[in-house]
Amino acid sequence: MAEAAGGPRPEGEGRGAAVRGGRAGRPPPALVLQLFLSVADCPGTGSAQAGRAAACQGCPNQRLCAAGAAAPDPAEAAELRERLRAVKHTILVLSGKGGVGKSTFSALLAHGLAADEAKQVALLDIDICGPSIPKMMGLEGEQVHQSGSGWSPVYVEENLGVMSVGFLLSSPDDAVIWRGPKKNGLIKQFLRDVDWGEIDYLIVDTPPGTSDEHLSIVQYLSAAHIDGAVIITTPQEVSLQDVRKEINFCHKVKLPIIGVVENMSGFICPKCKNESQIFPPTTGGAEKMCQNLNVSLLGKVPLDPQIGRSCDKGQSFLSEAPESPATSSYRNIIQRIQEYCDQHPFQEEKII
Repeated sequence: MAEAAGGPRPEGEGRGAAVRGGRAGRPPPALVLQLFLSVADCPGTGSAQAGRAAACQGCPNQRLCAAGAAAPDPAEAAELRERLRAVKHTILVLSGKGGVGKSTFSALLAHGLAADEAKQVALLDIDICGPSIPKMMGLEGEQVHQSGSGWSPVYVEENLGVMSVGFLLSSPDDAVIWRGPKKNGLIKQFLRDVDWGEIDYLIVDTPPGTSDEHLSIVQYLSAAHIDGAVIITTPQEVSLQDVRKEINFCHKVKLPIIGVVENMSGFICPKCKNESQIFPPTTGGAEKMCQNLNVSLLGKVPLDPQIGRSCDKGQSFLSEAPESPATSSYRNIIQRIQEYCDQHPFQEEKII
């Protein structure tokens, strides 16, 4: 359920009123708890049961969901389809957990795919509140330019373009303090108004979670085509717990899962070559999770301090450290993603 003005307030806001039995205009604590607990049963904005299911009763967004206002209308869908008709493959990079390396993986996936000069690659950063792609791609301080055909992406190479809200900020330290509707509007604008041109791969870097930005990008791209999602995790259970939610999200919105990548999977000493588990896989790691949930494991990427240094300098780790075991893992994973895209051509499948 999306946040709405006048809806239930998070715990701690207006706490004194809750203790005293509730203030005028605010629901009693029991109702607040009921509304939050019903999130697990939410049919999802855009589904046939949105706003009509039993779990929707009492939700402040019931009328909005029932009206289907969050989904693109036919005119918008046609406009988005026309703009994105020249995009052959679209890959979403997801994870329910923050700090697992989604943006790092997105950046290196873009670099890896663009290594083939015959391929045109685009990287779209929809992490509105924490845009790190400009820094990682060496584009900090760049600005978006307007052309007759729309916004022009910022190019790293001739065949690698990038778009991010970071290019629209006056300073990298500026905070984007927006509610859902404004973030959703910018995502739509990125898809509709950016002149992507002929693109072989569009990679979408997303924020953590399963909320506004994720629903919006899936709904808007449903007008065109999504090959699937690559889900990033780290080995420990505290990360896997959130990643299972992300997998469940993909199933609910009928978003294909290309596979899971286990990031920070051990550390290989460059001298003695022994491997240490910095984040111990206490419940079996991504491999066990993928077996249990019948999802493909694309590969495991070991820790390498050079990855962080390369990202800070805006350089490609794949070319900076070609002999690293992590580079070998990345290249194998990228090859598997390419093979998946080649084997799963566009099909008219309805997603939310």
